Amino acid sequence: MRLVQPRYRAIPYKQIGLGTTDRSRSSGKHRFREDSRDRIKSWQETRYEGTLVVGLPKFDLDTYISGYAGRTRIDRLIHISTHSPPLAIEGLKLAIKLLKQTQDVPRFKFALDILRKLSPEDADAAQDDAWIEKTSRKVVGDTERIEADLKSYKHNLIKESIRIGHEDLGNHLYASGDLVGAFKCYSRMRDFCTTPKHIVDMSIQAIKVCIEQGHYLTVQSHVLKIRNLARAPDEEELLRPKLCVVTGLTQLANGDFRAAARSFLDCPPTLLNTYNEVITANDVATYGGLCALASMERTQLKTEVLDNVEFRNFLELEPRMRKAISFFHTAKYSNCLSILEDSKNDFLLDIHLHKHTNRLFELIRSKGIVQYFIPFSCVTLGSMAQAFATDERTLEKELVMMIGKGALDARIDTKNRLLTAKETNLRAAVHRETLAVAQNYERLARMKLMRMNMIRSGLEVRGSKASTGQVNMGIAHGQNSSWTGNSQKAERNWREFM
Repeated sequence: MRLVQPRYRAIPYKQIGLGTTDRSRSSGKHRFREDSRDRIKSWQETRYEGTLVVGLPKFDLDTYISGYAGRTRIDRLIHISTHSPPLAIEGLKLAIKLLKQTQDVPRFKFALDILRKLSPEDADAAQDDAWIEKTSRKVVGDTERIEADLKSYKHNLIKESIRIGHEDLGNHLYASGDLVGAFKCYSRMRDFCTTPKHIVDMSIQAIKVCIEQGHYLTVQSHVLKIRNLARAPDEEELLRPKLCVVTGLTQLANGDFRAAARSFLDCPPTLLNTYNEVITANDVATYGGLCALASMERTQLKTEVLDNVEFRNFLELEPRMRKAISFFHTAKYSNCLSILEDSKNDFLLDIHLHKHTNRLFELIRSKGIVQYFIPFSCVTLGSMAQAFATDERTLEKELVMMIGKGALDARIDTKNRLLTAKETNLRAAVHRETLAVAQNYERLARMKLMRMNMIRSGLEVRGSKASTGQVNMGIAHGQNSSWTGNSQKAERNWREFM
């Protein structure tokens, strides 16, 4: 997708004035930390990064955002507003409307400041001081009340009450926008958890906060903590979908697309909308499909994706992704890439995919070129350009980059406009493989003979653990004459063998 200069005024970061909003509460006991997502770049900066979406996406914004719940709805709306000039105003208005149903005053001010900079004359850009004052007082009052209750629980030394008190305070801070404080409260619950279910509940809450903060290393540690717990079969059935998608998101964020694909492919269809405060079933189909296209071979796409009974339920929600995978499997690369290109705006506006979209597209296209060239020893650049719906000059640049990276073992004949495979001496390759097998066989034979000599020389420790301990004690007290003689005999035998 070629990005053109948008017809919108570039808004410098300093002009927006982020970071000037007062995030402190009147109580002074807690202060809101600036969330990692509470930053916006100018259209120009976003365009240079390749994530500015000038065209309209395929989805309807209201329908798209209605599939999510909780704080992720607001995060996704603000992300769309900061990456899509055509949807900026509409997305901010929806975010402000949702924020007024919460207690997140700093987030409300943040979205309002952006809208005021983009459209100062808009009626929705006016600051609602009455709501801000009322909500701020309620947040302070609830915080003081919950902290007082928690202090009394600690005085009475009731572990279950203390755990619930930390959880209540964490939920309150999370709803108020203090993600750092919420995570600390959830972490303090660990010392007062008395059952595996308590640990699972604590970890699930912490995972949700860490995903919104982008702290995926902590997410991974909590996932491992849950997996190591003993759980009943019914609990495992409820937790498995969440653990699969959370693991997939962590691997996607780390750029491990193959592992992410397998995690999403293993997700049971029982996920549905049970975890839509983080991810929906449509997202599982999109993330899993793209990662599979970028990391799996054509045969694997057939056996592990298209014929996957569990993942097929997710693909039915995203028919375009299913068609793209089917086209790639049948070597119709231009059709596959065309479908993906049409949906690229949607991927760039996704809060988890936008950083990896260009890389995923590059891997999918490169893999398609390699798969297309495998049956041929020589192919014209014109036929390849037609197969991948591009021109020869652009294709030639791609091929040069792939050959330079070692992804394609071929040469370009610029005079005859051909791509030719490098000639390899098959006889020499067979000789090298045979020699390697013989050397490995000789190494294994020598190791087995050495073991036989050690057993024959009496260097093998036999008997139970008790007798083994007695042998070791005898050696420690100087009773090692027979051991020394056996070792010398083994050394002579080994020298004779070598």
